[in-house]
Amino acid sequence: MNTADRAAALPEILVAYIEAVNAFDLDAIMATFCDDALVNDARREFVGTASIRAWARRELVDDKVTMDVTEVAHHGTLTIVRARYDGDYDKTNLPDELILTNYLTVADGKISSLIIVHNEPSPY
Repeated sequence: MNTADRAAALPEILVAYIEAVNAFDLDAIMATFCDDALVNDARREFVGTASIRAWARRELVDDKVTMDVTEVAHHGTLTIVRARYDGDYDKTNLPDELILTNYLTVADGKISSLIIVHNEPSPY
C-alpha cells in the first residue's frame, strides 16, 4: 500500500504512529497515544504512558522495527492495520515474512488502544 493510499485509508494519528515507528522516534511514537492507553503485544499488556514508553523503546526503537502496511480495514470504531514487520528483533520461529495485525481505537485524536496479533489463517 503506497503512502497516499495509506493516508486516505487511515486516521491521521495512525499515519503519524506508523511514520514514528519507522523513524525509530520514541517521542513521536508516544505523542500518538493518550495518557491512559492500552497496548497488548503478543499477549503482554502495557497500560499508561510509562509502561507504553518502556515497551516502545525496547520493542520498537531499540529493535529498529519497521512497518510496511499491506491492508487497512474498518470495523465500527476499530481500525485494522495489517503490516509487514521487520527489524533487528529475535526472529526465531517466526516466518520469513512476518505480517502482524494491529487493532486500533482512537479517542479524542489519540490512540486509546493497540492490540498486535500474529494471526493464523482460518481453518474454515
